[in-house]
Amino acid sequence: MFHSLTELAQDAGHLAMSHFGRLSATSIDMKGPLDLVTIADRDVETLIQQRLQRDYPDDGVFGEEGSAITGTSGRIWVVDPIDGTFNFVRGGRQWAISIGLYDNGKPVWGIVHAPSAGITITGGRDDAPRLNGDVMPKLAPFDPRRAAVGVSLGNDCPASERVEIMRFLLEDSGMMFRNCNSATHALIELATGEVDGHIGYGESTWDVMALWPVLVALGAVSTLDWATQPLEKKMRYVIGKPEVVEACRHLA
Repeated sequence: MFHSLTELAQDAGHLAMSHFGRLSATSIDMKGPLDLVTIADRDVETLIQQRLQRDYPDDGVFGEEGSAITGTSGRIWVVDPIDGTFNFVRGGRQWAISIGLYDNGKPVWGIVHAPSAGITITGGRDDAPRLNGDVMPKLAPFDPRRAAVGVSLGNDCPASERVEIMRFLLEDSGMMFRNCNSATHALIELATGEVDGHIGYGESTWDVMALWPVLVALGAVSTLDWATQPLEKKMRYVIGKPEVVEACRHLA
């Protein structure tokens, strides 16, 4: 399974890169304020959906750009063809392809491929997390002297609550914060040790499905109960090292 999915993610990355930096104005649409979708998003999701249906015909597929295949196995592949489309359109490097496996009510395995950054991460249940093929170390112990969190605040988050979250981080937390406008890339930074946690509000399950089991395998904890989180609903959570999750728990 894992070899074929690495090949699929890399093929999807090649397709995305064929559009990167070459998009015309007519190939970019708006789904909402500062929420873009491009021909690249749609082409990549189509490729992924078709290959998953070919290789795993009994499984379902649930994608950001409309894939909604009902399977018979109980397993669902949750796909974000390009997470960080705004960055993709602007020529930034912080975007990635995310393919996660949802089984028995929770994320169990995933692969994320960020071709412009040269990063591929895989792993989950019964499969050690790997970065470009090398086994990843567990999350390092928390050091409050250089604490940092990633923050993703979607448009579904009321402005007053966004302001309160930022006030807490700036005045109360004692932590630096980062916002890279891609939940998947923010979770890459958590997995690789660039930050100690991530605060997500208004994100979708396809934004996090692939890296969630990787982070759990690396030692991350969270406030999210997947048993009560429908795939189609927006999310509000904190994930990361236990000290960060406890300090920011009230935000979730």
